[in-house]
Amino acid sequence: MKKVTKAVFPVAGMGTRFLPATKASPKEMLPVVDKPLIQYAVEEAVAAGITDLIFITGRTKRAIEDHFDKAYELETELEARGKKELLEVVKKTVPKGVNCIYIRQAEALGLGHAVLCASAVVGDEEPFAVILADDLLDNYGGEAVMAQMANVYNYNRCSVLGTMNVPREDTRQYGIVSTENQNGDTQRVTGIVEKPKPEDAPTTQAVVGRYILTPRIFDHLRALKPGAGGELQLTDAIASLLKEEAVLAYQFKGVRYDCGSKLGYLKATVELGLRHPEIGGDFGEYLATRG
Repeated sequence: MKKVTKAVFPVAGMGTRFLPATKASPKEMLPVVDKPLIQYAVEEAVAAGITDLIFITGRTKRAIEDHFDKAYELETELEARGKKELLEVVKKTVPKGVNCIYIRQAEALGLGHAVLCASAVVGDEEPFAVILADDLLDNYGGEAVMAQMANVYNYNRCSVLGTMNVPREDTRQYGIVSTENQNGDTQRVTGIVEKPKPEDAPTTQAVVGRYILTPRIFDHLRALKPGAGGELQLTDAIASLLKEEAVLAYQFKGVRYDCGSKLGYLKATVELGLRHPEIGGDFGEYLATRG
């Protein structure tokens, strides 16, 4: 009855929607106020009791490794200048007792392939989380979304997909689940389809960048036939897993910002900026002058 202590962060994508900003810097390092997207994702994982962070990286992602590494020169300089608060901020980028593991994905062959790259580290005996940093999930003042999902897993002991309802015209952007027992936040998944047309979507319940999966998913990923571009889709493996064991859809409490899009990124920046203890008040006053 193992708990979820490992999380996989697929961060090998190119981030073409943010070019030229992502030409030389990973999209996961785009800052929302004063923290990069990947740090928000890591903090959500740590709040759920996760201690092993597995980053599936590409050749242009060195900045992510540097961000979570110890910065000796910077820490020495801050200490010499007496900037104790900033020094603590830098030191707490990775909390004590948390391990960072980096696995190079030679080719970006789909989300399923990225998850499969973590199989040797995750092993075949314990569940693990998958967190997409593009989706910034915020439950201000409440329990972090991954912690909510870990609670669902601990009670039900099966895979859990983080979901939310989307407008029907947007279903072509998501994996869409069909479920039974439509009452309540936690429902059993009966089917899942990747990016259906609005008229073909079985529901409007979309999977948004948060998963807790049993290790059996690796066998289903290995058995998949590559699709377009040689990619392995995680959705297809989950559809296969459904035939073998229960999978739950959990409608999380919180707000999702699609930071893979410019508009979603700007919305997150505004909302988190307004709450920032240092500049929130002044920022709010500035926005008020904009009418």
